[in-house]
Amino acid sequence: MTEHDQQDPKPGWFKRNIIRPSTAFEHDAVSHVQRVLNVPTISGEMDEDTISSIRGLQQLFNLNVTGYLNEETAVQIERLRNRYTV
Repeated sequence: MTEHDQQDPKPGWFKRNIIRPSTAFEHDAVSHVQRVLNVPTISGEMDEDTISSIRGLQQLFNLNVTGYLNEETAVQIERLRNRYTV
């Protein structure tokens, strides 16, 4: 196994699937995703813009298109953040 074959670890900001944030931690996780995906309003809520952005990312990376945050989606979001943030 090469270093490129290694599985990305689950990001620290992701604890469980988020469909509707119900805790402060989940609101913070959704806000993080909104910033990374450049959603117009950073609210910590799964609004239509956020769901649409997540669906687009899921489609782009050939993931199951659900519109909610699951571990596969969180890993891809973290890859984007690590690649494009200075």
